[in-house]
Amino acid sequence: MNYNLLGDTGLLVSELCLGTMTFGGSHGGVFAEMGKVQQDDVNQLVKAAVDGGINFIDTANVYSLGEAEQLLGQALKTTGIDRNQLVLATKARGQMQPGPNNVGLSRYHVFHSLDESLQRLQVDHIDLFYVHGEDAFTSVEEIMATLHDVVASGKARYVGVCNWRAYKVMQAQAVAERHGWKKFSALQYFYSAACRDIEADVLPLARELHLPLMPWSPLAGGFLSGKYTRDTAKAGNSRRDTFDFPPLDKEKAYSIVETLQGIAEQHRVSVAEVALAWVRMQAGVTSTIIGARTSEQLRSNLASVDVLLTADDLRAIDAVSQRPVLYPEWMVRTQAGDRK
Repeated sequence: MNYNLLGDTGLLVSELCLGTMTFGGSHGGVFAEMGKVQQDDVNQLVKAAVDGGINFIDTANVYSLGEAEQLLGQALKTTGIDRNQLVLATKARGQMQPGPNNVGLSRYHVFHSLDESLQRLQVDHIDLFYVHGEDAFTSVEEIMATLHDVVASGKARYVGVCNWRAYKVMQAQAVAERHGWKKFSALQYFYSAACRDIEADVLPLARELHLPLMPWSPLAGGFLSGKYTRDTAKAGNSRRDTFDFPPLDKEKAYSIVETLQGIAEQHRVSVAEVALAWVRMQAGVTSTIIGARTSEQLRSNLASVDVLLTADDLRAIDAVSQRPVLYPEWMVRTQAGDRK
């Protein structure tokens, strides 16, 4: 396992990050489709991940309505893992209980959500605290002022952003700089060979501002696990069979899977390991978030760090997964020719 700098923070995080969306699910709903992993298995997965070199664990308050955080917190206690050797990340924005003020990124909701997350995780601070999406009702200035105060309170060390449009992230960084407030130190976005949308603006922004990127769903909700082909529309044991998310161009994704299969055979590894290796090797990626329902899945995910794709492998995947270049990006590229 390698460790990468989290942007300019000086903090080192493992190149794989254990995601916890599969933990819990007893409340039903969409998160029940993710995994339904309960305490004993959570304990085993967390210990195996840490034993495998992972020092970075990602969760969110909305995962199974707090159950994922609770299970993770108890796992750290039960296994005796040194919390001070871990980088813990959680998020806030979503609605955890009824009421008009129990959703969004108001100061009221952010602080309330953070306090509850700390209780569920049984810790006194969060290392990386993300805003888990945009909030049209709360100004960027108010959000950044709140996050600055979150860090000043000692309840979080760093703040990050998940699922915002690139221009909003730039706006937030500018507002924070103008006021001398804490800026975002990390980005978390959907990124996989089956969906490269963030290459249009989020990735260039990350590189320009030296912000680390943590991709979520690098296997595109299991579609790039190798279970799905043109001849296998249903895998039978995958959550995508019942919860078809994130959205994909599936015809294109089938072609990507076929290319990944050929490369996997050459390297004698799984399709999933090749898909994870591709994400890990992309410029700007700091730590790839992996999820698992079983120890076998986790072992395969951990093994992906040993897969080194060749230049030919990368070109083949790039060719089959290339996204459409939209305006004004194609015009920018065209006009850049006279400045070479």
